[in-house]
Amino acid sequence: MKIERAVLREVPLRLREYFEISSGGQQDRRVLLLTLFAEGIESWSECVVMETPSYSSETTETAWHVLTDVILPAVVGRTVDDPSTDLLAPVAWIRGHPMARAAVEMAGWDLAARERGVSLSALLGGVRDRVPVGVSVGLQSSDDALHDAVAGYVEAGYSRVKIKIKPGRDLEMLRGLRTRFPDVPFMADANSAYTLDDLPRLEPFDELDLMMIEQPLAHDDVLHHARLQARLSTPVCLDESIESDGDAELALELGACRTINIKPARVGGFAESRAIHDRMVAAGLPVWCGGMLESGIGRAYNVALASLPGFTLPGDISASRRYWERDIVTPEFEVHDGHMAVPTGPGIGVEVDVDRIEALTVRRAEF
Repeated sequence: MKIERAVLREVPLRLREYFEISSGGQQDRRVLLLTLFAEGIESWSECVVMETPSYSSETTETAWHVLTDVILPAVVGRTVDDPSTDLLAPVAWIRGHPMARAAVEMAGWDLAARERGVSLSALLGGVRDRVPVGVSVGLQSSDDALHDAVAGYVEAGYSRVKIKIKPGRDLEMLRGLRTRFPDVPFMADANSAYTLDDLPRLEPFDELDLMMIEQPLAHDDVLHHARLQARLSTPVCLDESIESDGDAELALELGACRTINIKPARVGGFAESRAIHDRMVAAGLPVWCGGMLESGIGRAYNVALASLPGFTLPGDISASRRYWERDIVTPEFEVHDGHMAVPTGPGIGVEVDVDRIEALTVRRAEF
């Protein structure tokens, strides 16, 4: 299959509400969408970078640069048999920039699935026709506002609720939630807001019956996560710390976590995601799929990944209407009884609203 053309677009989309985490918040997204064309087949993917280097060192601008100046000129014209190895072979020398690389690699998987006439889930080795999903609740202005938000998501049927925390909005806030909602599966996500000096603050989290605490310490501090996990009965989940299968191997060797949030873009695509998944399954530990405020295009890739057997915990794969007044795919993603259906059509299994995307595009590069 020969890659004949590539188009990269920047599309601004506005979230339904301001979304805040420990490192800051946002409501407007600059979404990068990639289209690959190969022998009559068209594939769409999403580069899920943030606008600022608050989550990772990658940003909208760095990804645009790496994609347009380095990756896409090298990819167009190549014949690809295996998207996990062939597509990015000419740029294997690139250090870092996993989200930029993932946008191309994952589009290659979609092309391969469409060429074979199978769903992306089937090509990846998925075993489920629906996946359990949770919701992530950003920092709220007050406990009352938080309680109202959680009540709405519980009523909507999400399988678990993730609460963003930071120093000053953590233990007491979570205690209030647990009192109000004694049976709801909760987890907490700190986005690297603490250090090991906060251990006296973190140890009481064990009283709250949380599913896990996600990325409490710095993104590059696996050693201190291991020391923290040794002091907590609550499972530590690593997110930003895991950018490769090698990172996962190190974390398991040190005992730094008991679960991993696999975001395919953060680790460079599906090949690395499956390697981490397989390693965790072999260790008898669960994984789950996180989110990056994706449009429906990025969400389709996450749902397909989450259909693999080791993804036994609910992921951050919320309904389209959780984030967008109107998504850019049809049908939009919905949640029923705490689960989301895995698309069964060829490739990502949803139709892209090309006309709307073209109308919204503010920047475009074609190769």
